[in-house]
Amino acid sequence: MRIPLPPAFLDRPIAHRALHDIAAGRPENSRAAARAAIAGGFGIEIDLHLSRDGVAMVFHDDDLDRLTGATGPLSARTAAELGSIPLRHGDEGIPTFAEMLALVAGQVPLLVEIKAQAPADGRLEQAVAAALEGYSGPVAVMSFEPASMAHMARHAPHVPRGLTTCAYAYDEWPELSHAECDTRREIPDYDAVAASFLSHEAADLARGRVSELQSEGAALLCWTIRSAEAEAEARRIAGNVTFEGYLPAPAAPH
Repeated sequence: MRIPLPPAFLDRPIAHRALHDIAAGRPENSRAAARAAIAGGFGIEIDLHLSRDGVAMVFHDDDLDRLTGATGPLSARTAAELGSIPLRHGDEGIPTFAEMLALVAGQVPLLVEIKAQAPADGRLEQAVAAALEGYSGPVAVMSFEPASMAHMARHAPHVPRGLTTCAYAYDEWPELSHAECDTRREIPDYDAVAASFLSHEAADLARGRVSELQSEGAALLCWTIRSAEAEAEARRIAGNVTFEGYLPAPAAPH
């Protein structure tokens, strides 16, 4: 069953990895960045990975090296261990998804990107669904991996699902064959996972397949906008933007 994206996801810009600013002590995907987004009236986009003990954690990278003083894969650590590792440029540890849900508490829309796993066995999606039980605020999930959204359709059929999509340039996706890039570029799984929206690469918004899906009712978000000028250009096509590095007006035009 296709669940529509709530209107709240189209009425204000969405802060990419929350409203992060390392100069202000707000690392990406941190509680501090989420609090700033809420205070500013922005939506929030976050990323999720799975801890060693099966807890959904709010973090972008597979490895800890870039964003913390620790090293190695996030998946090798327990949730308690990860929570005790401070994020660079901040004073808080890596939050669990449940902690982030408690902080946001429905105050602003929450866009959740489920990061790719190998294998995509559904454990992260099951953890996400469990954390979302009883959450009543506007929330939606998405992933580059259609298999992830197929798992979410089973574990949380009431939560809106979308696909994160892009131009799949060969040099930017070395882990995929050219044939796989060519296939994914045409977004063949949109209907199969009963998605209701796309979050598409801003530079590729004019793609015909994106226009086709939009004409068939897909809500269209885009990533990642880094200036007011780029936002104005993206809004010629997209219904909303995911932004970072500048402050757009909190209330977006319709």
